[in-house]
Amino acid sequence: MAFSIALAGKGGTGKTTMAGLLVKYLVDQGKTPILAVDADANANLNEVLGLDVEETLGDAREEMKKGVAIGMTKDVFMEMKLQEAIVEHTGFDLIVMGRPEGAGCYCAANSLLTAYLDKLIGNYPFVVVDNEAGMEHISRLTTNNVDVLLVVSDPTRRGIQAAARIMDLTESLGLKIGHRWVAVNQVKEGQTEAIEKTMSNFGLKLIGLIPEDEQVREFDLNGRPTIELSEQSRALKAANDMFKRILETP
Repeated sequence: MAFSIALAGKGGTGKTTMAGLLVKYLVDQGKTPILAVDADANANLNEVLGLDVEETLGDAREEMKKGVAIGMTKDVFMEMKLQEAIVEHTGFDLIVMGRPEGAGCYCAANSLLTAYLDKLIGNYPFVVVDNEAGMEHISRLTTNNVDVLLVVSDPTRRGIQAAARIMDLTESLGLKIGHRWVAVNQVKEGQTEAIEKTMSNFGLKLIGLIPEDEQVREFDLNGRPTIELSEQSRALKAANDMFKRILETP
């Protein structure tokens, strides 16, 4: 059964970068193959991972809604489109959920996708899901439980408050989550004490502080995949220490 790690957080916290670094860490540790799932409506995990994406599951939903070829059943069509949407790479595969659905009913397509994704996930020991702030995407993605929810915040009270609201949302959705943690990203020197106090006030569990890193900013500005950060990156080192703690927690 796959060990699933879902990431969430408000825009601008570096959530997608963190998801990419997690994939890199798992590959480096030999915990392959990994399925990376981009469930964010603003899909860009592929850029962090340095991959091109031609097909998304949103495209498959749209095509099915228009009808399938004569002689092909809907379930065969959706299984074919799912396989076409998988982007393969060394140690991991990527699949992109795609943009929000337009007008009309997608119930049949979503049901078929959920069934086939459940089968697909069973082929991977680790699954990393990059979500948007809400967790509705992952609740539609698979019926499997979530082993770890990692909410990424920036070092502000407003960001930490948003993380607390996301945690509340997961409970209201009835998701079964093994561990719920918050990572605070882009931390400047001298902010640790204030962050820890604010986290405590909101009843959140802090799993890691990721420092500001000029190398991350340079990669982002130049459009370089952050999965290629050098081992000298302060953010990468802190993230790897955090991922190690996550995986070692029973």
